[in-house]
Amino acid sequence: MVKAAYLFSGQGQQFEGMGMDLYQTEPAYRALVDEASQILGQNFAKQDVIDNEENLQLSIVILSLGIARILSSEKIAPQKFLGLSLGEYSALIAANGFSIDEGLKVLEDRSKYMAEAGKLNPGQMVAVLNASDDVMNEAMHAAREFGKVYPANYNTPKQTVFGGDAAGINKFSTLLKAAGVKRVVPIKMSVASHTPFMQMASDNLKTRLENVTVAQPNVPVISNTIKTEFTKANTKQTLADQLVNPTYFTDCLAVIEADPIDCLVEIGPGKALSGFAKKTLKNKDLPIFNVYDVETLQKLRNYLSNQEAN
Repeated sequence: MVKAAYLFSGQGQQFEGMGMDLYQTEPAYRALVDEASQILGQNFAKQDVIDNEENLQLSIVILSLGIARILSSEKIAPQKFLGLSLGEYSALIAANGFSIDEGLKVLEDRSKYMAEAGKLNPGQMVAVLNASDDVMNEAMHAAREFGKVYPANYNTPKQTVFGGDAAGINKFSTLLKAAGVKRVVPIKMSVASHTPFMQMASDNLKTRLENVTVAQPNVPVISNTIKTEFTKANTKQTLADQLVNPTYFTDCLAVIEADPIDCLVEIGPGKALSGFAKKTLKNKDLPIFNVYDVETLQKLRNYLSNQEAN
């Protein structure tokens, strides 16, 4: 049995028709999607539902849960789960910290709370690459004379994401470029997640979670917010805090790497988390896979077959 850590994708690399090929070819995936569709009262096997912007968070998590369901029947034993932001919901549901019913319904409301907060406090996000902490901090404090800027995601030692209002982010970007920073990349987000801009959403989510049943995850799930494991006792508060506090993905990868694993598997759209891992992990020879469609699933299956044969 291959020992693996799973990385669950967040937002930002979604694509049209996510999971439709898996739905056609993988019975376990199809069963998960049908179950989720029944819970939510929408058919997530249909492309117009999957691609609806209002369903974005749900579509990503359903894709991730369906893939995790497929892998539960493969020769692979997950040791730890780590999701980025939204991906923590995929990880917690996959680890039975939430039932799928309650987890998806909470997520549906979280999406609405974030959208409402974003309308009241419009925000922008930008990724800064290959800049020193001193340069970023100086630019951030100077930009606060013009608007609001906050650190949001510490993704790798060389990539940090900031969120704020248009005036603050624009000035921040200008100051960074003037300081010689060559890569300041806008992110496709309609809200400034993991900043005080989401305080209303955080408050609403905390209230929403009060009567939700949580359990101790049956696979350790590492929190971006507190850099350690979710527990039955801390899950609700940590998820509420997540919306207004930075994520520390780099530190969480160190927790993942503390115990021996045979491979890393990113589950969900895109390759962002795999990219972070390749730049951060000390073990540069660790096999890393992405699974988001039939082709990428087959690559992982080929690896598992080869490992079993050896």
